Formats: sequence, structure tokens, C-alpha cells
Amino acid sequence: MKKSVFYFWLFVVMHNLSIGQPITNKVSEPKSKLFTAMLLVDEIDIPWGVAFMPNGNLLITDKKGELILFRDNKKQKIANVPTVYNRGQGGLLDVALHPNYKENGWIYFSYSSSKGEEKGGHTAILRAKLKDTSLIEKEVLYKATPNTTKGQHFGSRIVFDKEGYLYFSIGERGERDINPQDLYRDGGKIYRLHDDGTIPKDNPFVDEKNAKTAIYSYGHRNPQGLTIHPNTKEIWSHEHGPKGGDEINIIKKGGNYGWPIITYGLNYSGTKISNKTKMKGMEQPLYYWTPSIAPSGMTFVTSDKYPEWKGNLLVGSLKYQYLERLVLKNNNVIYREKILSNLGRVRAVKQAPDGYIYVAVEGKGIYKLNPK
Repeated sequence: MKKSVFYFWLFVVMHNLSIGQPITNKVSEPKSKLFTAMLLVDEIDIPWGVAFMPNGNLLITDKKGELILFRDNKKQKIANVPTVYNRGQGGLLDVALHPNYKENGWIYFSYSSSKGEEKGGHTAILRAKLKDTSLIEKEVLYKATPNTTKGQHFGSRIVFDKEGYLYFSIGERGERDINPQDLYRDGGKIYRLHDDGTIPKDNPFVDEKNAKTAIYSYGHRNPQGLTIHPNTKEIWSHEHGPKGGDEINIIKKGGNYGWPIITYGLNYSGTKISNKTKMKGMEQPLYYWTPSIAPSGMTFVTSDKYPEWKGNLLVGSLKYQYLERLVLKNNNVIYREKILSNLGRVRAVKQAPDGYIYVAVEGKGIYKLNPK
């Protein structure tokens, strides 16, 4: 091989590794089927979020505004659910239990709310308790402003870290040139609160005059995946790009993730959004998908029930209708594999406290992956 050719390919390899992008972006068919997918909860329109209760029951959000309790193999609708602005990508979104749920009973929801002076809606965070089959003691902890009638990019996922802080994501609501880079406006951000909705004193922008002090990171497009790395305890997020440029990011305090100033995606028409993919002071993604898979839901596998997957990352694909398994090495994606091909639009994936993996599929319901 000529030296010039060798150095060219060496540059390509090193460039790709430096941004976390593997040399190949190919997703493989599964080598072997290590599980059977059992439909556990059927007939749910858009099962957006799933939470596992200590007694083994499931709480499931349906985007249209219904909260479902699954117990004793039966579905039961919960009353007194917050009224949602059910438009486009908005509705009843994620659900999460407080880390000390057994002691305090708090359940957290993200949803699109029309409360406010303007028409339309924006993402809100609410906590409540479950008594019998009804929500009680409802408290709105955060409501993004201003409302807009646009139907896209509400986010939104919820996760608690090891210290008990509440993190949630809100998309930029289709206002890419206004919201994500502006600390004085909601949208295109990941936020951090105490569990009661108060602002942590060490949030990165608490001393910034007129800034939204709940902001933890900014420059996001539409994050629909949040999870905790099982070893480092860092917050991992993924977000939708436009045409290409879906990203996985490790969330840093005060970090700017670049949208739309830097991006690996294009406009849906194929034209450029930006000529830049890197800029000083802006974070690079750990990985990006081209073409876009439209990622939704994300979890690390730590369970001994799937030994060959341990340490892997699972991500749902809305666009291509499969569950994706990503193998990581030194924070680089070295292998991608399709799981549950053609099952449907995978909206969420969670590893339950019992170690089993559950997958929410639009138009079908909740599947449990039973290892063979």
C-alpha cells in the first residue's frame, strides 16, 4: 500500500474515533435469539413511559392522557391524571418513581400542559401520590414557557441520579434558532431540580441574571432518552437529530451540546443546517447515527439474566421499528445489533428491578424479554 493511501485511511480512522463515531455505521442482524418476546400488557396506543412499583405492578403512560396500572394481569385506568395538551408529539409522557418511593410514595410525570397565558402548550413536570386508583396530592414542580401551538419536540424523559436529584429533558419545541442556545428561555435543555421542585444552589446558571436557573445543560434538540451509567453514575442522554445526527451524549454540568450551531444532521430537504460539526466550548457527541433511527427510550443492561448483553446499551428506534443493542468499549460504540426487528415503533425500554427487560411498542403494548 502506498504511504499516501495508508495515511489517508489512518486519518479517517483517528477522526472517527475522536468523535466517538465507529468506523462503520452498519447495524447488524442478531447473531442469535437469546430471548422470547412475550406481550405482557396489550392494546395500548402509545405507551410512552413505564415505571416498576415495589410490589411488581407496572405504571404505564399512554400519550393520549391515560395512566394505566397493570396488576394481577389486568389493566386499570387511574383517575385524576393531569390534563394534557395532546397535540403532535405532546401528551402524557414519562413516569418515574422517587428513589425512596417506599417511604414517601411520590411519582413523577412529564407531560404537555396548556396552563399559561399563551395558546398551545409546553412541557411540565408534576409529582403526585397514588391512592387506590386515583392520583392525589398533585404538585406541578416545573412548567416551561411560553406556550406554543407547535406540535413537535416536547422531550421528555425523567431520571434520578445517585444523590436524589431530579433530571428531565425538554425539546426545543421546533424553535431551533431561538430556544436551545438561550439560557433565558425554556426548551432544548436538560434540567435539574431537588425532588420537591426547588432549585439546587449549585446549578450552573443560578448566578446568571434572568437565566432559567433549573437548566443543567443546553444546546439540545429533542432528548427522548435519559439513563444513569451503572458504573460512572453519569447522566447519559440521546436526542433526535433532523435528517441524520441523532446523538448520544454524556451530560456535563453547564455543558453546551451545540444545537443548531454544530450538528452532524441536515435539514429534511437535504440542505445544510450548519457548516460546522465542532466548535470550541461545545460538547461532541459520544456517538451519532447517520441515517437517523429516531431514538426513544434508553437503558443499560446490568442484569445477569442477559449475560451476553451485560454492559450494553439498549435504544429504541421509532423510524426503523426495532430495538438496538450497542456494544461499548472505552465510551466508543464498537458494534450495533438489531433486536426485535419489525415489531413496531419502540417507544421505551427499561430494565426492571427484577432484572428483566421490558419494551414498550406503539399500537401493541409492553413486551417482556424472557431469556432462553
